[in-house]
Amino acid sequence: MKTLKLTLATVAMAVIFTSCKDDKNDIAQKKVERFSTYVDSVSNVAANDIAMNWERVESDYQKNKTEANEAIISIEEKAELQASIDASTEQYIAFKVEVNTEIAQKEAANSKLMMQQSLLGNGFTGGDMKFTWINKDNILSVYDNFVTTVEINKDTYSREDWDEIKLLYEAIDTRKNTVENEGLTSEDNRKIAGLKLKFAPMYTFNRMGAKSDENAAAKQ
Repeated sequence: MKTLKLTLATVAMAVIFTSCKDDKNDIAQKKVERFSTYVDSVSNVAANDIAMNWERVESDYQKNKTEANEAIISIEEKAELQASIDASTEQYIAFKVEVNTEIAQKEAANSKLMMQQSLLGNGFTGGDMKFTWINKDNILSVYDNFVTTVEINKDTYSREDWDEIKLLYEAIDTRKNTVENEGLTSEDNRKIAGLKLKFAPMYTFNRMGAKSDENAAAKQ
């Protein structure tokens, strides 16, 4: 009788142990599947659309990955689950590169727009380089704001900034050719000429300086 009880107890313990083992395996499987599903779902969203919520995505990714990694620690046959985690991690890293590139491009575009607005003043709202909003009544103030802003910030501009400044300046000059035929006064024209004389050497000197600084930094 004692032997029978001992046998039954042993069987019961084995069943409980097997049940616990199966539970851990099931939990690990679900955690890993949840992690893989999450990575698949975010990777299928366009990088441009998901960039604005990237901090939340990163947080959820780390949470799901941590749970998946912790779930497989205590199970014996984990090779397949570990491979699944590794594959999803590689997939996410590749997608993260796309998103970071998108974020960098957006930041560069925003920085460029802010510089354009500071140089061209309140009249500039984006758009093409025809600058049809510039007319005989405001062109002097546009030149004045442009040259004054460049003078104030000349030590902070990069070589790429100076190239953009040149493009904007040439676009204003092109617009001036049209405005002159629309009744630009001689007095305003004279003042604009003075501003242009001030800008030319300032651009040349500082553009060369910015390029020299970049070359020196590249050699370090």
